[in-house]
Amino acid sequence: MVIKKFQGKTEAEATENAKKELGNAVVIMNVRNVKKKGLAGIFSSPLVEVTVALEEENEKQPAKAPAMTALEQLAARQKEINEKRAAQAISSVSATAASATVNRETTPNASAQNDIFGGLTGIVDDTPAKPRADVIEKLDSLETLLKNRLEGTDDKQGPDAGALSDDKDEDSGEQMRFTKLLYNMMVDNEVHEKYAGAIIEEAEKTNKPGMPFDYMLTNIYQKMILKFGNPTVITPATRGPKVVYFVGPTGVGKTTTIAKIASKLCVEEKKKVALLTADTYRIAAAEQLHTYANILEVPFRIIYSPSEVEQAIEDYHDYDYILVDTAGHSHHNEEQRANTSLMVHAVDEVAECEVYLVLSATTKYRDLISIADTYKEMTDYKIIFTKLDETTALGNLLNLRLYTGSELSYVTYGQNVPDDIDRFNPQTTVKSILGGGE
Repeated sequence: MVIKKFQGKTEAEATENAKKELGNAVVIMNVRNVKKKGLAGIFSSPLVEVTVALEEENEKQPAKAPAMTALEQLAARQKEINEKRAAQAISSVSATAASATVNRETTPNASAQNDIFGGLTGIVDDTPAKPRADVIEKLDSLETLLKNRLEGTDDKQGPDAGALSDDKDEDSGEQMRFTKLLYNMMVDNEVHEKYAGAIIEEAEKTNKPGMPFDYMLTNIYQKMILKFGNPTVITPATRGPKVVYFVGPTGVGKTTTIAKIASKLCVEEKKKVALLTADTYRIAAAEQLHTYANILEVPFRIIYSPSEVEQAIEDYHDYDYILVDTAGHSHHNEEQRANTSLMVHAVDEVAECEVYLVLSATTKYRDLISIADTYKEMTDYKIIFTKLDETTALGNLLNLRLYTGSELSYVTYGQNVPDDIDRFNPQTTVKSILGGGE
């Protein structure tokens, strides 16, 4: 792709200069006013500078053999990753089974938490469940762990004691200390105090005096799973292509996330995908997505107005998905917010659309709220969290889910395409928030 700048007294003159040199196939990527350099610029009118792009013939039609080879490499790489993960899962299960007896006979340490939480995965009922046999077997380890952890909780600020329990007997006191421990774990993992307190209070309503700790833990675990809900991922339209918009602030990894999703749709699900970008502010973003489009051998197009999305639907009417990368911008920029809103509503009447708000898990909760509110004014959306590999506290995932009511979809945890992305997993996230690790 050739990218070059041309100047003229007007936009039309600058564009004409570009066409004279590069031909009529040029695409305008940016227009801005500039002044001449030096003293002459002080006394003369500003010029108009246009940035244009020209896709060369060998880029329009990449060689068939190399493109197919790259696609096969993506598929092979994904297969290798899947096999490795399966082997690791089998190894982990075997190791857990082998260490169960040892944990019963030795002094439990921090790893006992993983054993306890491992027995809880998949419990999603809204009523206190009878603990499974493997959870009961590990009750002794849990009690030992709690004795060690509770020694350090007396000085920590937890929920109001009156909100936790009205009973004053010894059993109620132990229950209160246990729920206080879980509250502190949630807050330490950046769950907002309001939500952590509400979860504890809700669980307290079903607790009874003398109830074993594993019942209480299961109860809280279940309620957190239910609050997260099931993840929602991209599904086909009932008719025609589904238009999927990706919106969000700058620097969250939106373009890379689109490439990962496109790769999975093409390689794993064998779907027909077209890629569009409305990000004309960053040339590098368009180049990056164009590169991935060439590797996957899918159509790529730069769009400059909402009407061009409708044209793309006509051109790719027999495709499964049209993925649209919008310009990342500050959510305080009103002009760019208005442009994004026009773009995402351009084809409401002619195609099925979904909008995904892409956010970084490392962003402060206060900023996440501001971003979420801004985009909520434009449209409903589902949420994708990126950069999970750059944080150890996942409380913001629960915070934003409860604050917005929007469904969580995908999470990413690295730069590798197409590997470092999965659908959101409520079970592993809750285990992490409650201190159970991965």
